[in-house]
Amino acid sequence: MERMAMVRQLAEQLQRRGWWLSCAESCTGGGIAAALTDLAGSSAWFDRGFVTYSNQAKQEMLGVSGDTLARYGAVSRETVLEMACGALEHSRAQLSVAVSGVAGPGGGTPGKPVGTVWIAWSTAEAASALCNCFPGDRAQVRAATVDMALAGLLERVR
Repeated sequence: MERMAMVRQLAEQLQRRGWWLSCAESCTGGGIAAALTDLAGSSAWFDRGFVTYSNQAKQEMLGVSGDTLARYGAVSRETVLEMACGALEHSRAQLSVAVSGVAGPGGGTPGKPVGTVWIAWSTAEAASALCNCFPGDRAQVRAATVDMALAGLLERVR
């Protein structure tokens, strides 16, 4: 589905439920928030976005545990789940998404090659995370991450 169509449907569903949305981004650097706010009127359902590129920002702005970061790394299931939950706790949102990954061209390791991205979605009732390995260059990895994050949000409000 085309990105703007996803955002429109997401907006409709959020407004129908009376929900607010927040996002916590690392590798996308605000790309999810930008996609959401490309839709006029998004201030009626998009509360805020956290761009937490450094580990320190993840800890200070979202409450991610230093122990989690030390044990699992920034690009991990554990970290994105804490990011997504922190985005809910530090906003008025009922739904959040968080992303952390290796967009490249450098930074990859054998265990976490370039293109590895963890995405988490959270509500007060449940949180889930998914690991993806997106092909392509930095721009392609980031674009695929934004699209997957939006698709997951839409699934959760339907």
